Amino acid sequence: MHSGWTELLSRHVKSGAVDYQGFKADEAQLDRYLDLLASSDPAQLGDDDQLAYFINGYNSYTVKLILDNFKEGKPPSSIRRIGGLFTSPWKISFAVLGGTTYSLDNIEHDIIRVRFSEPRIHFAVNCASKSCPILISEAYDGARLDEQLEKSTREFLENPEHNYLDGTTLHVSSIFKWYKEDFNDDPLSFFLTHTSPEFQQPLKEQTDQIRIKYLDYDWSLNSASN
Repeated sequence: MHSGWTELLSRHVKSGAVDYQGFKADEAQLDRYLDLLASSDPAQLGDDDQLAYFINGYNSYTVKLILDNFKEGKPPSSIRRIGGLFTSPWKISFAVLGGTTYSLDNIEHDIIRVRFSEPRIHFAVNCASKSCPILISEAYDGARLDEQLEKSTREFLENPEHNYLDGTTLHVSSIFKWYKEDFNDDPLSFFLTHTSPEFQQPLKEQTDQIRIKYLDYDWSLNSASN
């Protein structure tokens, strides 16, 4: 089902940097993939395939939202510039999945976070911004979902642009503040579970002294041209 999305991602995403101009040129192919998502019935899928379906749906419709808001041949400088004074880009109802129209918030908060007890989704859904976990260069696939989620999670956690240890202060992404209930309000335990032994060692050596500090979030577009 997701081969068309993988083709687009492999062509237009490199190390998380998104070529929105390239996506714009291939918008007809993206639309065909979105039509496939719209006409499919996720209820007929197993749990892992369902979760992959909704993650891919969120990510592909986020790209579509950016493409729909090109001005003078260029994407917006930030997804937050989309929408009106009282309309968040995440609350615009435009994404059709399984015949039902959703906003991006609906997909993430009313479906993914409610139906699937999986905090690693926060490192798979992509909000088109530089401080977000990256959009990977392939679709998520139910058959490989655990492996893909773990890889995406570890790479984000160990990326010093997003999280780093300075002395006894673990500086972490604001994702851990916004969704603290998904991480049991305990970022340290999550890092100790989903990072490499090398990354974990200094955390384990001073676990009782570690304090958490949340980093500012860069909402600039995750564009290859930025």
